[in-house]
Amino acid sequence: MDKWIVGFDRMLKTLVGPVETTRPLDEDNAGSLSEFNKKHSAALMRVNHSGEVSAQALYLGQSLTVRREDLKTMFRQAASEEVDHLGWCETRIRELGGKTSRLNPVWFAGSFAIGACAGFFGDGVSLGFLAETERQVGEHLAGHLEKLAVEDSRTRSIVLMMQADEAKHEQSAREAGGIALPAPVRILMRLCSSVMTRTTYRI
Repeated sequence: MDKWIVGFDRMLKTLVGPVETTRPLDEDNAGSLSEFNKKHSAALMRVNHSGEVSAQALYLGQSLTVRREDLKTMFRQAASEEVDHLGWCETRIRELGGKTSRLNPVWFAGSFAIGACAGFFGDGVSLGFLAETERQVGEHLAGHLEKLAVEDSRTRSIVLMMQADEAKHEQSAREAGGIALPAPVRILMRLCSSVMTRTTYRI
């Protein structure tokens, strides 16, 4: 019961906010951006924010169903580290005059269910799913770096810090025993991510 109460508290903090961060950001430079670049950056960061909402739900679901106690701790620690990502994205969206996605409760619910199911298939599968998720997120963030305006140094800095953390979590999951997922599963994950990305960019 305690685990579910803590999980419910995590859900409320993720969806309602505001989120407190432990690592500072660079100086805001939104004023030097054109209106188009402001809207574009805000939309990209809205996508990233929804991704971090999904990550919190995914980690929560996995931490409740994995079998090994050390892995439960690992998932909770990763979620705590990525709270900074959630706060950074939220802050940057607000600075750019944008809004977070109205679909975040949907993404949270779906990701929680996926994370819980992954845990039921065994620790190796759960860790493999985490590693593959982080790998795809890293590619996604690399794509955003190509799309962001060069002069938007603050947003680019946030994305780079997020990218470094995702790579660390991928490596930790593989070293902890994550197995390689079958190609059809990886393709399905990519398709689901694409749907979320395209939808959240606009809503």
